Amino acid sequence: MDYGHYKHLIVEKKDKIATVTMNHPDTLNAITFEMHREITRIFEELAWDDDVWAVIFTGAGKAFCVGGDIQWFKRRLEDPGNNPLPPIEEPINIIRNIVELPRPVIAAVNGPAVGLGASLALSCDIIIASEKARISDPHVRVGISAGDGGCVMWPLLMGMAKAKEYLFTGDPISAVDAAKMGMINKAVPPEQVMPEARAFATRLVSEVPPLAIKYTKMAINKIVLERLNLVLPTSFALQMTTFNTNDHVEAVNAFLEKRTPNYTGT
Repeated sequence: MDYGHYKHLIVEKKDKIATVTMNHPDTLNAITFEMHREITRIFEELAWDDDVWAVIFTGAGKAFCVGGDIQWFKRRLEDPGNNPLPPIEEPINIIRNIVELPRPVIAAVNGPAVGLGASLALSCDIIIASEKARISDPHVRVGISAGDGGCVMWPLLMGMAKAKEYLFTGDPISAVDAAKMGMINKAVPPEQVMPEARAFATRLVSEVPPLAIKYTKMAINKIVLERLNLVLPTSFALQMTTFNTNDHVEAVNAFLEKRTPNYTGT
């Protein structure tokens, strides 16, 4: 299959491994409306590519992905007609398509993974991160509730009590601490992130029959899908509600103006 039609992703195939790279390095791979759509579609297409037995998912430049583009948030507030929110099926499928892909997905977290970026990384099967990377879900800090899979993946990977602490505050966790907690698989020196990811992917495609991995992932991810089906529609519906609050407007403006926000609870 050819993946040259993607504008915001680089897709490379070699030795049965597809490497998908989010390619907005100048904005730390902040996700625009168009990039959101492409990430949703690429994992749908990879599911049908029999030449791919494993996938590496990473970001270009210094970051994995810093989440939603704050400038897009601003444009949506100023001109919602020309900056629509995606239909609710799309943000659900952007996570579901990674979880349901019948191939192992290895996240190579080369730098910060924030908000939706964190959810994308944490939805992968294996997570290898730079020891300098930090993972956070600061939706609350821009006045919206945690959606994008955060309310599913964080509790599953670190436990309910710690997940609430991080999701309520938006505080980051270092990759080193995340690895100690079992939230991710490894924290390695920055220059080793991609070599480690490729070595693990190569091991899978060369040492293990693909159908055995496929059906093992399908079985174990029934646990994840059960949580996704329970939580995601509600979390996204509530997030859509908070997009229309005064506090969201204030949070975006305060962030761009580099001042302390004044929240009113409305």
